[in-house]
Amino acid sequence: MIVCIAEKPSVARDIAKIIGANQAKSGYMEGNGYQVTWTFGHLCTLKEPQDYTERWKYWRLEDLPMIPSSFGVKVIEDQGVKRQFDTIQNLVRNAELVVNCGDAGQEGELIQRWVLLKAKCTAPVKRLWISSLTEEAIKEGFEKLRDARQYDNLYSAGSARAIGDWLLGMNATRLFTKKFGQGKATLSIGRVQTPTLAMIVQRQKEIDSFKSEEYWELKTIFRDTEFTATIDRLKTLDKAEKGLEYLKQHLFEVTSFEQKEGKEGNPRLFDLTGLQVEANKKYGYSAEDSLRFIQKLYESKLVTYPRVDTTYLSEDIYPKIPEILNGMKYYSQLTAPLMGQPIPKSKQVFDDKKVTDHHAIIPTGVVPSGISPQEQHIYDLIAKRFIAVFYPECKVSNTTVLGKVGKVEFKATGKQIIEPGWREVYKEETPSKKEQEEEKVMPLFHEGETGEHEPKIHHGKTSPPKPFTEATLLRAMETAGKQVEDEEMRELLKDNGIGRPSTRANIIETLFKRKYIEKKKKNIFATATGVDLIDTIQSELLKSAELTGQWEKKLRLIEKGEYQPETFKKELIQMVVDLTNEVLFNTNRVIQIVDEAPKQEEKTVREKKPKEEIKMDELSCPKCKSAKIMKGNSAYGCVNFKECGFKLPFEILGKKLTDKQISDLILKGKTTKIKGFVIPGSEQKKDAALTLDETFNVQLQE
Repeated sequence: MIVCIAEKPSVARDIAKIIGANQAKSGYMEGNGYQVTWTFGHLCTLKEPQDYTERWKYWRLEDLPMIPSSFGVKVIEDQGVKRQFDTIQNLVRNAELVVNCGDAGQEGELIQRWVLLKAKCTAPVKRLWISSLTEEAIKEGFEKLRDARQYDNLYSAGSARAIGDWLLGMNATRLFTKKFGQGKATLSIGRVQTPTLAMIVQRQKEIDSFKSEEYWELKTIFRDTEFTATIDRLKTLDKAEKGLEYLKQHLFEVTSFEQKEGKEGNPRLFDLTGLQVEANKKYGYSAEDSLRFIQKLYESKLVTYPRVDTTYLSEDIYPKIPEILNGMKYYSQLTAPLMGQPIPKSKQVFDDKKVTDHHAIIPTGVVPSGISPQEQHIYDLIAKRFIAVFYPECKVSNTTVLGKVGKVEFKATGKQIIEPGWREVYKEETPSKKEQEEEKVMPLFHEGETGEHEPKIHHGKTSPPKPFTEATLLRAMETAGKQVEDEEMRELLKDNGIGRPSTRANIIETLFKRKYIEKKKKNIFATATGVDLIDTIQSELLKSAELTGQWEKKLRLIEKGEYQPETFKKELIQMVVDLTNEVLFNTNRVIQIVDEAPKQEEKTVREKKPKEEIKMDELSCPKCKSAKIMKGNSAYGCVNFKECGFKLPFEILGKKLTDKQISDLILKGKTTKIKGFVIPGSEQKKDAALTLDETFNVQLQE
């Protein structure tokens, strides 16, 4: 018998029907030489601490860090799960061939491999690797079954990810709960969860410490067009009123009029994160809800595999595009202009080098029926985006008008759509406020023309940073906290994103469930508990989105066979050891890893009296006095940096400053003498103190 193992009962039924296994048995289907069974997602998990040694059952600081010599898996404690696992185990024992029909991704591979490992499968294993669940795709997949060994690296990456999460999550959660919990609820720490929470807390602190300032701008109306003065915003009403009086004494003169034709490139196809972002913006759906809706569409054979991180299609999909478009009956008005002519084969859409395990999310061409309104919304986003990428580019005319009133210069811009191109697909949708503001028709102006105008004062207030929404948080996770609008740059940063597209929704949901964050309308805020947790964690290692992004990159390299999982595991073990030392002892200690549990050579440990910690984020900015200090990538700076401008580099003239030296500069305006500054152009090193001058810049004082 050939045993096929799917990830869900519904998928198993689809496969069984197509390969002729139509006889229902307990926990599987049989027929035509096949037995088709299923998991319910994860049937197995990594062993828990107490499964390695009784000592680890209890939360004690002296037992940390917990580092098993090798990691094992076990069947999840659930009667239904155990019953189904026993069914699979009995089937594979007698199988002549096993076909892994799990979801074609890292998590799907891990789920199946753990089950086969625990079931002690000795039969040869093939892999069904498909991008949709249509009958055609399943038949084609069975005709081209692959050797399971092709996916060993994918499994290695999934296993390394799970072990990494265990090492950090189990140890750090116990470490911080016992050290700082003081009888409170568990302080949950996670490899991706914690830096995500840290980003939210940091944004919230920036918002909380923001002090809004009033400003005034000079504007004027000339020929029904509003112009804004290009000078800096004015800080007082008195200056604005004087400026207004000046403007009233002079005519408006056009100094430049420029119209340039440009193109707006087509939108990208959706990856999972892009789809979740769009669904949150347009319908307010949470990332978890969007993932659930699209998973249902996938299982209903309406869209391709959703848990993807690419916006490209493989080139072998190109011949199938007309057939898919032809099957989209409900969108015939939009697909009509594309029929009967060659589909453009743009590198922005088709690029084998940009496709990973799967291509971007697209419709299969199967006509939707019986789906929920929410699923219809998601399908509509995917369908329209798929159609839009094959339309011509949108041609626009960008207008820039410069003028002056006396010596004060003014500027106005506008954009007109000449040929809508791909925008035709979305013409019935209400444009956003930003689009409405951008797309304003401007009259023709002539250089040198003058005339009367209507000057006025615009009174405004500076705005704090915007809170995260699920859409902007997903983007921040994708780019490891970097604010990126450009699609090309975003693609380049994906390898360093924190979490995977398929896990980010769960991470956000976990933070909600643990009451670390809350939602007010669409905005996400850290709770007091969440802020306290991040404030408690002094280790930047745990909070850094950038560092976590580097780990994610290594996991992707493991997938490609370009990085060793054992090296990754050793790095994480060292990190956990260092973290434990930092929190408990502030010194080094020897840890020996043995078969069951690490034993600590207590004689080598001398617990030092911890030094009084300098909490930089509690220091006030010496320049503006009102905002707090925050840590950046290369310097400490004022939280309100855009307005204040104060910053203090970590390194000055070749010397990396200590926390004490930085705090002395901030609090006292000077340091004690520091040895070894490297003076540019000189081979000699200089000893000097550092001081802050009147403009709050750092100076050397011999």
